[in-house]
Amino acid sequence: MNHDRYDDAYIRGILNTVKTIAMVGVSPKDNRPSFFAFKYLLERGYKMIPVNPGQAGKEILGQKVYAKLLDVPDAIDMVDIFRASEHALPIVQEAVTLKLTPSVIWMQLTVRNDEAAKLAEDNGMKVVMNRCPKIEYGRLSSEISWIGVNSRVLSSKRAKIAGTGVQRMSLNRATIAGGATDATDKAMQGQAEAQAKEMAAEEKGGS
Repeated sequence: MNHDRYDDAYIRGILNTVKTIAMVGVSPKDNRPSFFAFKYLLERGYKMIPVNPGQAGKEILGQKVYAKLLDVPDAIDMVDIFRASEHALPIVQEAVTLKLTPSVIWMQLTVRNDEAAKLAEDNGMKVVMNRCPKIEYGRLSSEISWIGVNSRVLSSKRAKIAGTGVQRMSLNRATIAGGATDATDKAMQGQAEAQAKEMAAEEKGGS
């Protein structure tokens, strides 16, 4: 498929379907974008599994950290890759060896690896690259518009809370043609820059 852009229906379908997300590369440091994204998704009701070999056996926000995907005892619906692009292929190679193959491989903002995407798709997985599930969830639920960003999601009503968590909202909302606006682009650019710094720090040895 074309990974330069994604239909809202495709992203919405993923976020509405997955329940358990393993985030590879999440940091325990509360000033890192990966920590923010992990916390946000956890608070929206997703079961979040942190994967970070440098933190294995510890906890992040009360969730046990595993060294690698193969160590996770639970079935994983989605693998969220918070590592630099060159690390995506080995992560996907590990994911395809799991007894229960994840249904989605999601690569965070600034992360794109077409070889990894092809491997995932050849094994029946859906793939998203260079996107942040935190931003996409906020945009599609209209939550992001509460902070002054036009989400291009059309509604005259406040987003409904769909379940437990701080603010689990319904993603079943009509979307205006045209996708993201300049405001959402700026929000994504800001987070992408922060994530790039985090990944660069990680390569130098920071957790």
